[in-house]
Amino acid sequence: MKGKRHIVIIVENLPVPFDRRVWLESTTLKAAGYDVSVICPQGSGGAYSEPHEEIDGIHIYRYKHPPPTTTKISYAWEFPYCWFNSLRLALGIARREGFDAIHACNPPDTFFLIGVIFKLLRRSKFVYDQHDLCPELYLSRFGGRRALYFWLLRLLEWVTYRSADMVLATNESYKGHAVETGKVPADDVYVVRSGPRLTHFNPVPPEPELKRGRKNLVCYLGVMAPQDGLDYLLRAARHVIDVVNRRDVHFVLIGSGDSFEAVKSLRDDLGLADYVEMTGRIPDADVQRYLSTADLCVCPDPRNPLNDVSTMNKVLEYMTFSKAMVSFDLIESRFSARDGALYASPNDEIEFGERIIQLLDDDELREEMGARNRKRIEDELSWEHTSKELLRAYGVLFGGSEGAEGKG
Repeated sequence: MKGKRHIVIIVENLPVPFDRRVWLESTTLKAAGYDVSVICPQGSGGAYSEPHEEIDGIHIYRYKHPPPTTTKISYAWEFPYCWFNSLRLALGIARREGFDAIHACNPPDTFFLIGVIFKLLRRSKFVYDQHDLCPELYLSRFGGRRALYFWLLRLLEWVTYRSADMVLATNESYKGHAVETGKVPADDVYVVRSGPRLTHFNPVPPEPELKRGRKNLVCYLGVMAPQDGLDYLLRAARHVIDVVNRRDVHFVLIGSGDSFEAVKSLRDDLGLADYVEMTGRIPDADVQRYLSTADLCVCPDPRNPLNDVSTMNKVLEYMTFSKAMVSFDLIESRFSARDGALYASPNDEIEFGERIIQLLDDDELREEMGARNRKRIEDELSWEHTSKELLRAYGVLFGGSEGAEGKG
């Protein structure tokens, strides 16, 4: 008797469906005929906080999120906390209905142990979906030399590579890392880019009132963690507003994260509260309103060991809304946006501010960049294109022609 393949996705970074990549993967696999369950932390403030929820036929199991990681000790504690809760929930799913694959999204790189347990107990496949390079993430958050913590993380990453039946990478830089550092055969690494789904995330009519009475609106969308460069953005905004005396610009920072309160404090210390609005996490409908109204968008991620080789989801989302942008000159950001952005020298916040002014003052250039960005999304980088590699990877994992149907 034939039955559907069941995939359990584990993610620690964000609650689902707020984690856009995981939700895209989940719904795509579900639509292709797989059964999908997700294990993730609970959201805060009432959103996505239910311990169990079914959305669009996908069962989501959540545990209480650990406190924000602000020190090396709390960063290390988060790993075992999430691991034990994820294992507990996976055991419950295995007992009730069973599954065919554990699809683990990092960070952290400790979920390989769960994959190994179920490979031994149930002969389940283990899929490693590498969202971040954890050793480089550690260096980017905490700085310092490649000491004990770094090499421990590198070891965990290497063991995860060696345990996986298949690796999903978000870009070619990550694939190269898996092949060169992890010694994973190139044929076992699939590049699944996190492109936006055009049927769900598109421009709406602009709302000028979101500019708070000013001529120009500059938007940031994304996570607010130490490596994300919000401090660079605020200092660039101060240059625009106070040094150059551009009082016609309103900044909106959309998102939250470990550094939200620190970013808010820095904003106030710099005297920017009247010009820099911080919304926190907001529904997708409100994100669409802001991005549709924005005159340009910003990617202040500084160059560090992680950011230079990481694909920024916000870059692709800005492109979807036909927005020109200002970014520091990073390898993967330039690959995504190409000539749809103005690039500042890495980590030069004054030049970043000057690029903002340059682009705000050139309506024709912004329009041209925005049109190029939208076309690139439609032709190459939307989820409708990039998801094909996800389905191809799972088809190979489960024996090619067998696909989503397995022996039940």
